[in-house]
This record gives sequence, C-alpha cells and structure tokens, in this order.
Amino acid sequence: MKRVVSLLPSTTEIVYALGCGDQLVGRSHECDHPAGVEALPVVTEPRVPVEGDSLQIDRQLRSILEQALSVYRVHTDVLAELAPDVVLTQSLCEVCAVSLADVQAAVDEHLDAATDVVALEPQQLADVVEDIRRVARALEVPERGDRLAEEVTARIDDVRRRTRDLPRRTVVSIEWIEPLMAAGNWMPELIEAAGGRELFGTVGAHSPWTTWEQMRAADPETIVILPCGFDLARTRDEAASLRELPGWADLRAVREGRVAITDGHQYFNRPGPRLAESTEILAEILHPETFAPTHAGRGWEAFEG
Repeated sequence: MKRVVSLLPSTTEIVYALGCGDQLVGRSHECDHPAGVEALPVVTEPRVPVEGDSLQIDRQLRSILEQALSVYRVHTDVLAELAPDVVLTQSLCEVCAVSLADVQAAVDEHLDAATDVVALEPQQLADVVEDIRRVARALEVPERGDRLAEEVTARIDDVRRRTRDLPRRTVVSIEWIEPLMAAGNWMPELIEAAGGRELFGTVGAHSPWTTWEQMRAADPETIVILPCGFDLARTRDEAASLRELPGWADLRAVREGRVAITDGHQYFNRPGPRLAESTEILAEILHPETFAPTHAGRGWEAFEG
C-alpha cells in the first residue's frame, strides 16, 4: 500500500473517491473534504496571511508574486517525517497551491529518489477526467480510476442530455469579484453541459480578467458568482459590493432574478469528482423549470439584486 501526501483539495477528493483514503498520510492546509481529512498532518501553509476582501487579497498576492516569492511554503520537516511514496501536486496555478518547483525541491532534498511526484495540470474537462486515471495509476488501482472517470463523465453527460433541447442562456461566471475575473478552463464546458453559453471564458484557457464596462455591455441572461476559495457565506458577503456598481440593477440577469451565488471553494474551483455535482448545480441555476433545486442552500442560492 502506498503512502500518499496530497497537496491539493481536488487530489485529496480523488484519492478518497478511489477508495484509497487510508493511504493518505498528509494533506495541504486547504484540504477539508471529505469529513475527517482535517485530522491528517498539514504539509503546506501560506507564506503570509491572505486576509480581507477580494481586492485586498488580490493586492497581497500580486505583491508576493512581484517579489518573485512563492505564495505557499512546504513544511519540509513534516514531509520528511511522513516519508510518502507518492506526492500529488499541480503545476497549473501558483496562486492556488504550492508551486511544483517548491514541491520538487522539497522532495529532492528530503525524500528518497524513488518518491513519485505526480503533478496535475488540468486545463479542461478531459484533463480532469484523465487526471483521475493518473492518480489511480500512481496508487496502483487503475481499474478504480477507469470506473470513477466513467461515473463522473456519465453524470455530466446526463445533464447535457437533459439540456440538449433547452434554450442556451448566456452566462457570465465571476471567478473573482474585485478586480473582475470570469471563469475559464473547464467552466465553459460545465456551463455548456448545463444549458448555457459562457460569454467571456474560453475552454482550456486561463480565467480572463474583465471589466465592469465589458460585463455591462455583454448584459448576460444569467450571472453565476463563484469566487475561487470562497464558501457560500463569504461569497454572499463579497457579492454585496456588486450592487453598488453603476447600472447593476439594469442588467437583464438582475432584472429577471437570474443571479446566483455559489460555494466555489467546494465545487467549481476543484478539478475533481465533484465537477459532476457542480454541473448539476449550474443546471439548477440555468433551468429551474427542468431541474429541481436539489443543491440549493448548500451549493448555491439566489442572489437578490
């Protein structure tokens, strides 16, 4: 049995979904699902406290990166003590998790040369599905990986089938509030499967910065607010500032009551098995006449303009 350290919430969820939770010996500071994972030793932490509203956080992170510093650090003493056979990490975003360079340096200095560093870089939905299989191969349970990948794909395809003949509602998905950022990578695919059309984000491309003027000009039918790292309560608080933007109340989505806030931290921002559930949440938001609000109050809620 492998000893595994997971440095991403999404890979922690994949490990558990594969039925290999008993192989996890360490986690990142953000791994919080499923329940009980918090008891594992923590291997990473932010280098500086990242606090405040979305604008303050953005300024703090930009300052760190401008100094060519890493946003996170690895507790090398903990990592060495845990002595994992497999370290699961990422190379997609240095703001989201500890950088691959820092992980590799820690592994090279403190662990055996045989330690397997599995770095994921999911750009789109197909990559997420393949990453499930990659993690499964690293844990020597490839058949379980195939089954899980097929289950996730089937759930998303079921939503796509149910929305095939429904209207394609235009969507702006907000991944950061100040400054404004739309959602890219896998999000446009999930929105498409849920019966919508993302106006700013592009499949397989990083989330794009946008402006209030661009968003106002686009005048989407639906707005979905899913800030990276924010739970439902924090998103509710942060989204309140949007009401102060000039012309907010005039947007079609606001007038028609088609603005939703979500728990982006637990769902959309994590490229793992719960992207299937994320797609179902989007379908409930976009097509309430077809999809019952099964996840309302937990994964999303209406945002009153």
